[in-house]
Amino acid sequence: MHEYAIAYDLYATTRKTAIENNASLVKKVRVEVGKMAMVNPNQVVFLFDAIKEDDPLFSNAVLECNEMPPQTRCPCGYSGDEMFVCPGCGSLPELVKGREIVVTSIEIEVDD
Repeated sequence: MHEYAIAYDLYATTRKTAIENNASLVKKVRVEVGKMAMVNPNQVVFLFDAIKEDDPLFSNAVLECNEMPPQTRCPCGYSGDEMFVCPGCGSLPELVKGREIVVTSIEIEVDD
C-alpha cells in the first residue's frame, strides 16, 4: 500500500515546513497528483487524516488532492493527453508529465 507512504511523506514534509516557519497551525495542504502516478487520491486523504489525528499542529488541517491529466508528446509533433496511441502517427507517445505528486501550497497560521 504505497498510499500510506505517500500520505506519511506529505505529513512529514508539511510538518517540517510548518515548524521551520514558526506555524501554530496547519490549515490546508494542496497537492497535485498525476493520473499516471497510480495513486488513489481518496485513500491518500483518508490516510493523511489518520496520520495527523493526534498532532495538535494539524488539528483542522485539510489535504486537498487534485488529479492532473497526463501530458504526452511524440516525435511527429503531436502534443496532448493521448497516452497510448499518437493520433498523428500511430506510435507510442512519450509521457512528459503525469507521474508526479507535488505539494503546490501549504496554508499555515502563525502567531504574531
